[in-house]
Amino acid sequence: MFDVGFSELMMLGLVALLVIGPERLPKAARIAGYWLGKARSTIANVQAEIKHELHAEEMRQLMQENSILDEFHQTSKDVKTTLQSLEHTPEPPEPAKTDHDKSA
Repeated sequence: MFDVGFSELMMLGLVALLVIGPERLPKAARIAGYWLGKARSTIANVQAEIKHELHAEEMRQLMQENSILDEFHQTSKDVKTTLQSLEHTPEPPEPAKTDHDKSA
C-alpha cells in the first residue's frame, strides 16, 4: 500500500517523540495502532463484501445463461419432435377419380 522504508519510519518516530513527548508517546502509539487496525479491518470487510457481491452477480449471470440454454434445448427438442412426427405422418390418399376428371 504505502512504500515506507525503515528510514522513513525512524524519522516519523523521532518527530513523534519530539512533538508528543516521551510520556505520551506509548499511549499515542497504542491509539494509532488501534485506529490503524480498525481501518484495516474495515477495508478488509469492504473488500470481502465487494468480492461476495461480484460472485453473486456472476452466479446470477450464469443462472440466466443456463436458463437461456435450457430454453434453447427445449425448443430444439420440440423442433426435433415436430420433424419426426412429420416424417412419420402418412401421405394423404389421392382422391378417387370421378367421371368429371375423366372428361378433362
